[in-house]
Amino acid sequence: MQDRPDIAELLEAVAAFLREQVVPATEGQVAFHARVAANTLDIVRREVQLGPVAQSNELARLHALLGPGAPSDLSEANRLLCARMAEGALDPATPGLLDHLRQTTRDKLAVDQPGYAAGTKKKED
Repeated sequence: MQDRPDIAELLEAVAAFLREQVVPATEGQVAFHARVAANTLDIVRREVQLGPVAQSNELARLHALLGPGAPSDLSEANRLLCARMAEGALDPATPGLLDHLRQTTRDKLAVDQPGYAAGTKKKED
């Protein structure tokens, strides 16, 4: 374990430097790429902060949906979920499936597009 600054703080500092120092001091393509780099660092920071818990929760939900023998690897479990949905073994009427898909989407949006994710709170369908 590292002392401060931690990974998230380092990423945040570099993103702030790009936004506050590089973008205003440049123009055109360099300024654009600095903004893109800062946004990329923000995504990486959120992935570091939110990703492990979200992935653990996703895998737990997948195990509940897929039952005994479900893969312990998240990618493999998702492939099995997709296969079962494609063959009709799981469908929107399957208890927990839609909730799982919604929560997984919210968790991914929280990393990639947090402003959008804030508007995706669970609503009555």
